[in-house]
Amino acid sequence: MLKSIKKFLVSILLGASCATAFAMVAVGYSDRLDPESHPLLACVGMTFPFFIIANLVVLVLWVLFKWKYVWIPLLAFAFAYVPIRNYAPIHFDKEVPDSCIKIVSYNVCGYDGNHRYSNAHDTIYSYLKKVDADIVCIQEEQNTRINQLTFFLDTYPYNDTVHVSNPTSVNINALGIHSRYPIVKKERIDYKSYSNGSVAFYLKVNDDTVIVVNNHLESTHLSFDDRQRYKDVLRGNMEREDAEAETLLLIEKLSKAMVSRASEAKAVHQYVEDHRQYPMIVCGDFNDTPISFTRYTVGQGLHDCYVESGCGPGISYNKKGFNVRIDYIFCSDHFKPFDCQIDSRADYSDHYPISCSLKWTK
Repeated sequence: MLKSIKKFLVSILLGASCATAFAMVAVGYSDRLDPESHPLLACVGMTFPFFIIANLVVLVLWVLFKWKYVWIPLLAFAFAYVPIRNYAPIHFDKEVPDSCIKIVSYNVCGYDGNHRYSNAHDTIYSYLKKVDADIVCIQEEQNTRINQLTFFLDTYPYNDTVHVSNPTSVNINALGIHSRYPIVKKERIDYKSYSNGSVAFYLKVNDDTVIVVNNHLESTHLSFDDRQRYKDVLRGNMEREDAEAETLLLIEKLSKAMVSRASEAKAVHQYVEDHRQYPMIVCGDFNDTPISFTRYTVGQGLHDCYVESGCGPGISYNKKGFNVRIDYIFCSDHFKPFDCQIDSRADYSDHYPISCSLKWTK
């Protein structure tokens, strides 16, 4: 009797193991799915961490009860190496060589993203001064006075801000750059968006012209109530039918935002392709996870600095229930990234800043 029960349980676990293994690999490479063609399927990349955990649990169970099936989750982890590395790379070397360009990208949420700080402007300025980067790219700057502020003028001789939101939009959004290198010119990357945008700033770095593309791509458009109901679903505070309806509504909203980001990401990628002759740095708030069409498209032909020199999941959006990396720095082959990190101590906004040191290779 016990033997037959054990055999039955093993067969159940075997089926579950194969299913979770296949799902993890499939979800890991779902970033190739264009949301414009597959709006709902493109959302599954957000579930990738759950499948990693599920396969780890299955692996432990096989180790404890049936060694000969350990190969199933191990093989899945091998096939999913690339997406796992994209999600949570492992690099412990923090040593930065001399003569690097240090860049910081930071969504400051209008300098008021964390209401625990009564004087968020000065707090963020003081933090950036301490970081001492060569180039600072800001999203949601939302302040026309910033170029006159003493901090930026004292620390960065070259400053520019481009308002990317529609003048009639409630959400005022601007992309700023503060640089120790002269700004030669700027170009707005052409795509349709009501309150988002991408701007290419041309910087004169020694004898080279470096293009820095600062981005704020389409947000998820989830209201405070949407986010609260999502948290209630996660906590099990809803009846089953209500939870299912709420989940479907959330997926629908997320998929619509992904469709918008897809066209924006394609436009940014095309701009990068059209300017391959320049050293290139692409950064900003992508509003999408490491397993997403947005990140995959923008990153084609570029190096993801966090993947190549960061460590861990690198959570950059810090609202509870939505903890994930949505801020990125990419670079062209002209640079090698070192010590890319997301500073979770800088909780002055609803985003953490991301920074990286870039060493010239060409």
